[in-house]
Amino acid sequence: MAFHLFHVITFLMLVVVGTNGAMLPPQLYWKSMLPNTPMPKAITNLLLPGQWNEGKSTWVDANMDIGNNRACPFCFYRYAATDTQLHDKSNVALFFLENDLHYGKKLNLQFPKITSNNNGPKFLTKEVADSIPFSSNKMENILDKLSIKKGSKEYEIVKKTINECEEKGIKGEEKLCVTSLESMVDFATSRLGNNVEAITTEVEKESNEWQQYVIAKGVKKSGDKNKTMVCHKENYPYAVFYCHKTDTINVYSVPLEGVDGNRVKAVAVCHTDTSEWNPKHISFQVLKVEPGTVPVCHFLPHDHVVWVAK
Repeated sequence: MAFHLFHVITFLMLVVVGTNGAMLPPQLYWKSMLPNTPMPKAITNLLLPGQWNEGKSTWVDANMDIGNNRACPFCFYRYAATDTQLHDKSNVALFFLENDLHYGKKLNLQFPKITSNNNGPKFLTKEVADSIPFSSNKMENILDKLSIKKGSKEYEIVKKTINECEEKGIKGEEKLCVTSLESMVDFATSRLGNNVEAITTEVEKESNEWQQYVIAKGVKKSGDKNKTMVCHKENYPYAVFYCHKTDTINVYSVPLEGVDGNRVKAVAVCHTDTSEWNPKHISFQVLKVEPGTVPVCHFLPHDHVVWVAK
């Protein structure tokens, strides 16, 4: 009989846990570990229970690109750009050079609506997430527990995400795909300490329309190179983040103003050493630069998180 996440979560929500080995809800775990760190809206959006249909999560996100099957073109530096990526305006527009980060610079951007309602993938508690395998060697078990059919588009996405999470990082990169909020907090604090800030891109008005934005006054660098970690949200039935730390990134807070008056407090990440990247990575194709020559930058979507040591 298939294992249904709905039944497990319902059970956990009803259980009253004693003080011995007490299980804290994710938001309380955050407060216990990070009492001085406000939780970003991008994270709180993932704490609400998802919609369930006969014990199956309605997780397929309308923003998924099944053909490209990679929601994060800047996460995996070993990959060459695909034709699909190069023709996808949303991917191409992500990249720019560090010397573009100045007042008055104009950029054509899009800040699309993200799944923040009950139909999107949500964080499971650590106990539930840990009970579900996350390994290419356990695919049959994963499919059974998530009620996913082999050969379906959901199966292909699950397999792709797990395979990418298992790939070896580039030189100097510490990486981990976290399957719960507690695991993300644990990984961030183990690398940066407990005195950290979690920052995300904040959009005043989400829109699927492209428009011109201008960089306003107030571009600010956040943290030091060796004191930051970035977590990218992945396509998966429940919330999974690809978190990685390197000593070769600069993080900036960038105020943007759209022609329609929309204001965005964007997070920009600039990679100062790209010498280990695939020469045909999408960023080099877009910017017409060679690996290891100049810093390559990109804005983070507003459901990704940057951790910065204070």
